Amino acid sequence: MASTQFVSNVGGWMQTVGAQELMLSLTTSATMVALIQTAAGLPVVLLALPAGAIGDLVDRRRLLLASQSFMLLAAVVLAVLALAGLVTPWVLLALIFAVGAGQTLTSPTWQTLQPELVAPEDRTQAIALGAVNQNLSRAVGPALGGALYAASSAAALFFVNALSFVPVIGAVARWRGGARPASAVAPEHVGEALRAGWRYIAGSPALRVILLRAGLFTFFASSIWALLPLIARTHLHLGSGGYGLLLGGVGIGAVAGATALPRLRGRVSPGALMSAGTLLFAAVTLVIAYVNVSALAALTLVLGGVAWILVLSTLNSQYQTTLPGWAKARGMSYYLVVFQGGGALGSAAFGVVAEDVGLSSALLAAAGGLLLVALAGLLLPFKAISTQDLLPAGDWPDPQLVGASATAGPVLVTIEYRPRQGRERDLVEALHAGRYARRRTGASSWRVWRDATDPGHVLEQFVVGSWDEHLRQHERVSLRDQQRLEEIAAMTDPDQPTIVTHWLAPSRLPL
Repeated sequence: MASTQFVSNVGGWMQTVGAQELMLSLTTSATMVALIQTAAGLPVVLLALPAGAIGDLVDRRRLLLASQSFMLLAAVVLAVLALAGLVTPWVLLALIFAVGAGQTLTSPTWQTLQPELVAPEDRTQAIALGAVNQNLSRAVGPALGGALYAASSAAALFFVNALSFVPVIGAVARWRGGARPASAVAPEHVGEALRAGWRYIAGSPALRVILLRAGLFTFFASSIWALLPLIARTHLHLGSGGYGLLLGGVGIGAVAGATALPRLRGRVSPGALMSAGTLLFAAVTLVIAYVNVSALAALTLVLGGVAWILVLSTLNSQYQTTLPGWAKARGMSYYLVVFQGGGALGSAAFGVVAEDVGLSSALLAAAGGLLLVALAGLLLPFKAISTQDLLPAGDWPDPQLVGASATAGPVLVTIEYRPRQGRERDLVEALHAGRYARRRTGASSWRVWRDATDPGHVLEQFVVGSWDEHLRQHERVSLRDQQRLEEIAAMTDPDQPTIVTHWLAPSRLPL
């Protein structure tokens, strides 16, 4: 599937070239030309989160077939209208938005799918190859698009992009996976799935650290991609062909970085790899700020491609391997929003800075920011969590509900503990440490209490939105969570069993 996705990515970049050139032929408005990037990127902001939730709820094969077919249809309509000379600026933007919407529906599910097609020990490298795929297509697509546009028209580029979806659809159609595992609990609605995904991320310090570091890196690193066309034109005096060669250097570096990744991972921790890649990218940004020799700039950007792939593959692999299976796609949607949002904000911010103080000073500031991002890794280290620990425990008994609707809620769960003599403080501390597990799996609020008259009587309570959500909470207890709960159980008095009570909010009776 990687090769088919590469073809589709190249087609997407060729479409971008065709759309920009077509817009320039339709209007001289710089705003309308700039809106092409907005139309392509806006769907990520608007649709990525629900797309991730949908990807965790439905058959992934059918979702991918539907979204890829939708993009094919939108691309064909755009090509036919362009060929007939019926495209207006707003029609062009609307169809670019439509293709972007299909891509957004695809992305969270696709990113979680590719690593599952290989053996567990190869998944990190599969994630890295996915990042190489995107960067290499970024280099190849615009170059091919520019050459084809010079020989034909924008309609030809749109037709090529439409054809690029065909091999992806064929590969997905041949795939026989994608069905979701059966569950005894009623499936979630999209809104419930979105809230569950947010609760998991909010309750996972490990994921929050990765998202923060990803957002900070892309904010500063995006300066190079935003300002490189101006650097090529004003500092290096290159045309569109020369700019394409610079992007080609990035692609070469990305491939080289991916090739070296397996050996580097065997010797260097993810945190060190992330810091090294960030420092290298800071150095590249600093050199590009002041270089005036095209060959030196191209060689520097090869190193930039290496650094970019080291950082992206580290962030992506750390994030994906820290997500449990039930939250993969919805979790990746948050990553996409942070990554794309950080890049969009950074591009805009450093564009404004460059207007005020010049290109070199803006890139110098970005290099300084990247240096601080690398140093921040000392304060925000990655937390290693085994994928085995995230597997569901699977043997948790479901609580029984008598005489109430299966959707009744909210549900208050109280657990009364009697700690062993001398273990009262240890138990309370262990419960506080375990609060994240309760929140990740469904609790909207959590608290622990001690009896004012009996210090040996400890109460844990948390609220879950509904009874079905509480049943899902039992399904989502991981092996790691179970180990923590067993450690808590070992601190309790075996002669005084722990008491679990489920409380439902009664319906208000008429007076």
